[in-house]
Parts: sequence; C-alpha cells; structure tokens
Amino acid sequence: MSLFGRVFADDEELGKKDDDRKPRRTNLNLPPWSTRKPAPWRRRRILYGFIACLALYLFFKNIPPPDHPPVSLRPHYTTSPQGSRQRQQNSKPVPETPTQRPPRPDKPPEAEKHYYDGPIRFYSLAASLYPISRLRGHLESNKNVLFAASNLHSASELIPIACEMASWDRNDVHFALMGRDDLELEEITLLNGVDQDCKVNWHDARPDFSPWSTDFRMEVSVSAALGHIQKFMHPQVIITDDQAREDAFFMTAIRTKATELGRSVIELPKDASQNMMWIARLDSGSLAAWQTTYVDILIHAPPRSSGSLIRLLRSIEAADYFGHRRPHLTIELSTEIDPPTKKYIEGLVWPPIDPSAASHTSQVTLRHRIPRRASTVEEASIRHVESFYPARPADSHVLVLSPQVELSPIYFHFLMYQLLQYKYSSTAPFSAEVSSLMGLSLELPNMHLNESDMFSPPMIRPESAESGDSPEEATPFLWQAPNSNAALYFGDKWVEFHSFLTSRLSLDPATTPGRPKLVSAMYPSWLEYILELMRARGYTLLYPRFPQGGEAVATVHYELFQPPEEFSKPKSKPEGDTPISTLDPQETFETDPNSHRPKHSESTPLTTKLTSLLPTRGTMVQELSDLPILSHQGNEQSSAIFRTTGRSFADDFRRQIGRCSSTDNPEVEPMKADDLFCNHMDKNKRAGLRLPESDTDKPLPAWEPPKGHRWPTVVNDNDVIRQNEFEAHLSRQAGKVEERIDDDGKEKKSGEKSEKDTAEDNKPKLEDPTQMAGKDEGDNSADDVKAKDTMLEPKEKLKGEKGVEEDPKPKNKEAKEKETPPPRDRGW
Repeated sequence: MSLFGRVFADDEELGKKDDDRKPRRTNLNLPPWSTRKPAPWRRRRILYGFIACLALYLFFKNIPPPDHPPVSLRPHYTTSPQGSRQRQQNSKPVPETPTQRPPRPDKPPEAEKHYYDGPIRFYSLAASLYPISRLRGHLESNKNVLFAASNLHSASELIPIACEMASWDRNDVHFALMGRDDLELEEITLLNGVDQDCKVNWHDARPDFSPWSTDFRMEVSVSAALGHIQKFMHPQVIITDDQAREDAFFMTAIRTKATELGRSVIELPKDASQNMMWIARLDSGSLAAWQTTYVDILIHAPPRSSGSLIRLLRSIEAADYFGHRRPHLTIELSTEIDPPTKKYIEGLVWPPIDPSAASHTSQVTLRHRIPRRASTVEEASIRHVESFYPARPADSHVLVLSPQVELSPIYFHFLMYQLLQYKYSSTAPFSAEVSSLMGLSLELPNMHLNESDMFSPPMIRPESAESGDSPEEATPFLWQAPNSNAALYFGDKWVEFHSFLTSRLSLDPATTPGRPKLVSAMYPSWLEYILELMRARGYTLLYPRFPQGGEAVATVHYELFQPPEEFSKPKSKPEGDTPISTLDPQETFETDPNSHRPKHSESTPLTTKLTSLLPTRGTMVQELSDLPILSHQGNEQSSAIFRTTGRSFADDFRRQIGRCSSTDNPEVEPMKADDLFCNHMDKNKRAGLRLPESDTDKPLPAWEPPKGHRWPTVVNDNDVIRQNEFEAHLSRQAGKVEERIDDDGKEKKSGEKSEKDTAEDNKPKLEDPTQMAGKDEGDNSADDVKAKDTMLEPKEKLKGEKGVEEDPKPKNKEAKEKETPPPRDRGW
C-alpha cells in the first residue's frame, strides 16, 4: 500500500481493527511495551515541510523593489578581467556594467534623454583601485597625480599630457573617466593611440546607466567616485580640461569635492597639449602648490617715462596666463604724471573683464609720490621696499619690473615653471641650495653689477653634463647678484629684507664705517642693501640660460634709459659750448667707433614654446646642486668656498656694522636679520624694554648712567671737612650767625649764601641718596623743588640776607596743599 493510502484509509477500513497491520516482533524476548522506532513516513513529511518553508523564505527574500529593473536587464556575473592574480584566484566574480536602457518612470523629467535617477553603483572602479596599493596611496604625501575627464573630447586632450608626464617617471600618473560615454575604456585608449609605453593607471569611474542618468545623479556619482579614489590613492593634485569643454556637472562636483578634500585642481586651457607640455616635467609636490601660489608685480615709474611704462603694461596685458589668476599690479608714480601715462592708466582694466559676466575685482594699486624734492638713497630704498609685504610669506612673492623692460607673451609660463620646480618640489625642503635661493631672474644681464666689464655666463660643467648635452652649452646658474630689471623675490626672503633694512637704516651714519659701493649708479639704491644681505646669508638668484642676443623672456631696452632719481645729477654745460677761438685749426678730429658701441645688447621677446628652453626628453631635470655658483664679482666658486666666504663676510659685517663683539653669538631666527645687528639690542636693554623670551635666561648688563648725570654725594662722618660743613649747617638752622671763609676766599656770615651754595640749594634734595640713582638733574620740576625747599624749612622764622622776616607758612591754598611735614633726622 502506498504512503498516501496508509495515511488516508478508506471508509470501510475505519471501523476495522488494525490487528493485521501491527508489526511483528522479531525478538520474542522483548516485552510488548518496549520503545519502537518512528515510522519512515513521518521523517519524510518533516523533510518536505522544511524544504517548503525554505522556498517560501527565499521567494519573499528576493522580491525586487518596485523601481528595480526587470530580470532581463539585471547584470550577469563573469570572471573579472582586471586586478591582480591573487585577487582573480580568490575573489568573487565582478558584475559587468549594464548596457541596456533602464525602465522609464511613469512621469519622466524635463530631460527626455537623461531621466534615470536610481541608486549609484560602480562596477569597474574597485577592480582598478585595489592593485594600486603598492603606490603608497594610503599615505597623505605621495607621488600620485590624477587626470580626470567627463567626455571623449576632454580625454583626447588630456591623454597626451598624462602619457608625457608618465614618461618622465617623476610621478605615478592615473587617469579616471567620469562621464556619460558608454564606450569601453580599452577602446578609448586605442582611439587615442595609447601603447604599452604609456605607463598610466586607468580607472573607469562611470556609474551604471550613465548614458541615461540625470545631471544630479552624475554630479553625485562624480563626487562619490572621487571619494573612493581619495581613500585608495590620495592624489596630490587633480588635473582637468578647460571648463568650456568639460560637462557642467563634472566641474561642479570636482571643485566642491576637491575643496572638501583639500586638493588642488588644475584646469588646463585650450590647446594645452601644444602649449603647456612643460607641466608634465613637474613632480607632485610642485603641482600641489598650483592654486596656493600668488605673484604680485611691482613697477617703479620714474619721471618722464611714459613711453617705457606703457610698453611694459601692454606686454603684461598681452601675455598668456593659461587660466591662472592674474598677478596683482602695483605702480609707483612720480610727483608729476605725464599726460600719456595718466590717459593710459585711466583706461587700464586689470584683470580683463570675464566674458561670462562674472564679478570683476580690480587688481591695480597706484602709489603717487607727494614731495617734489629729489629722494635720498635711504628714502628711495624705503619707498620701494615697503611697497610690498606678503600676507603669506611662504606662498606670496613679488616680481620687480623696470619700466624699460618688455616681457615675452610666455613670460608667465617660464615664471611659474621655475617657481614650482625649484621652490615647491618634493625635494625642496631637504635641499640646502633651495633654502639659500632668494629668487628667480627673468633677465640674463650683459654687464657686471658695477658696470665695469662685460659679463659672460658660464657654460655647462663636464661633471654635471648629461648624455646628449655639449660641454659648451649654456646652462642656468646661481649668481650672488640682485636684479632690478626683471626678477622674482620669494616672500619669506622679502620679509627678511624688511627686517634687515629696518636695522640697517637705524644706524647712526656718523658712527657707522663706510663701505665701498659695489653696485653701479645705473641701478636703484636698494640693490646695495639687498646685496649686503645676500652676502651675509649666502643667498643667490637663479639666472636662466638664454643665447646672447637671441630670444629671451624679458628684453631690456636702453634707448629711453633714465638713471634712478636718487642718483640723477643736474645737467651740466655741454662740452660743445667751448669757444671756437680756442680750437686749433690744424687739429685732426678723431673718434673711436668702439666708444659708440652700446654696452648692453638687446634681445627679442620669446614667442616660441617654453619647451624650447628646457632640457630635452631623456635628460634629467637640472637640480640646483648641479648648477654653477658665481660670487657677486662674477667668479665661479665651489659650494664649500662659497659658504666659507659667506660666513667670513657675515662675521665682519656683525663686527663692523652691527657692533657685535666676539663673545656675541645671537641665534638666527627665520625671516629676521636681527642677529646681524647687536647695537639695537643694547638700546632696548637700556630703555628697560622687555627682552625676547630667548634672552630672558641671559644676565642683564650693568646699568650705565646717561651723559651728564651726577651721582649724589654720600656723607662720610670720618671726613673732617664734611663734619665741619654739617656742624655749620646745624648752626644755621639754629639761627646762629658765624663767620667763615667760602670756597672763593671771601669772608661771609653764616646766614649769607655764596653763589656755589645757592646753586647747591637749588638742586633737588631727597631723603635717601640711593634714590638719586637713574635720575638726571633736569627731571625735577620747579614745583617739586619748591615743595622740597618748603619741607626743609624750620617752624620758626628765618632771616634772609637783607634781614627781612619770611613767613614759612604758604600764602595760598595751592602752596598749603603742597606743604608736607619736615623730614626725620637721619643723623647726616
């Protein structure tokens, strides 16, 4: 009988006893009430019930939400083609990105094509992020640089720059695609000609259903993808294409998330792959300082220099700033402003107005001089140096320009490359040459500082020449010579120059020994002071390598040259005014052609790409330690000799100018030059000013009385002369009259006073002689003297020289208030 028949019996068998179905006992020895095994059909029923409950649980567990795509559109799982070998062996299958259109909602949004707004999933991002753990992405400081694009047009512009940067092997380059394009990443790289030599890490950061996603969903996906990348990579900088070519949702999300993460964003301009390939040579540390670097331009316009000034301003306006913020412009005008200059400045709009109707803020500051008289050397130096003071010395720098300079259209490219490369590179904090670098020069001078001889720049040294470089090739070099035509000075060094000039000009010229002038009068006076600081600190300027007479970043024109105002002399009588009668008719007129040859050769502004001035591919970027070092006289020296000469000059300067002794060893503080001057510290100590915390542990020097100070007379009872004078004083107070001989040999009565006694009585008297320490005679006013004289008078009347009785009591109310009790007798 089947299980079903046994469980559900027929009606005929309901009343029948089930005797024949009782199981037979195989063991007759067991009692009839022993325990029996359960029937087999009960175990099957329990198993079937458990399977049915499990099926119901799984059914309700996997019911999709109402807005989920149908089953036909759900992704199927295959083996991941990316990732490391260990992850491919042990990891679960990675889902593929769905390619079919998601279901439309009942009420589609305004955008007919972009309507999907469901949950965001990245199916390919994790597979490319996990293998980059070897690139130290978990550290805040690393070599990772991220290129990000939102469409194929931007990707085609950025991919050549990314591959070029990877070829220099200074950064770990990554490229992330975050747009709506559904083209596979392999196909995108193939279309852009990427081969195996391009060592770029590729990341597909596009969400699922990106072609149909709304702008808000794409903006959230870009921000979320950048958050995941930050956890695994910590990129030092994010490089994107021009705002006009990138999608709006992409730029909004990148800027917002980068600001939240504290990362710099570089928005490259159009045609960056042709004009800005120099950015590929910078390391991650230099690129990270892209947004935090500020440059101010400082121009000093002498009188009657409208033509030169207008030419300079036009070259500044016509330069290419590749989307970077424009420098702040400060112009120092003379007392009399030329009409052409005034007219041009009235129409000057800097920076140019943005065509996108963004808010405009002027970045021009005019400083007009008031006095008409000619400035002295000190006044001219102060006026020029105090025109700029950085708000953030580590990031704000000043570009000093002369009106006779004309800048190249790519001068800002060269300036930013040099600044980022040598000031903010990853190795800059550990380089002694970088800490001694005061600035960058845009001009290659033709003459020495004293204008005595032509200057020949050094050639590349054989020991530092790389493969492919000729020993005769020009090279950048370090020169201990300031420049006033076109030079950038770092903000921290300019602050130190402020400190140096403050102490230097506070010295007394009458007591300060003179020093020989090393800078020609063709240059402004402040160069003499900054040269002293550079020699005392061992600072140098980095000069570029330009061919003589060829193209240059800054061209200096001398046809309208004017000497500095502080060195200009009044016009003398011309030599041609000599009377003709004094000339010899037989004399032969001669002239030397070399005397009419200009000393300074002019170069033309550079119009080619900046890469033409930089080392070619295959050569290493030149470090400062590999460059030649020149002294202020133009002599090439080794690093050891250069430092030794600097320390020797600093010691001589402290002793001769700063008035420091051999025992003084002041501590050098950052951005301060107080250790070079010791005289101002003595003045502060004499005046009782509070000393710095670093000097509180030093013993204070002994107090020195000022000039003309008289110490109080201390009475000695053992002195016979002082004892006689004291007894005579007591007799005069008692009213006794006695004759004595004064110091002049004249005989006078005790009541009379000689001229010397009268002068002594007019002096202020104190109760304790020790209270006189530190005070001059002129410190006491007439009222104080009068009050003390009244205090010393006895109660009875005294007779004067003419015998007139004087009332010791004050006659008015004011004198009565000043009346004080007589002093206690101290036994003088």
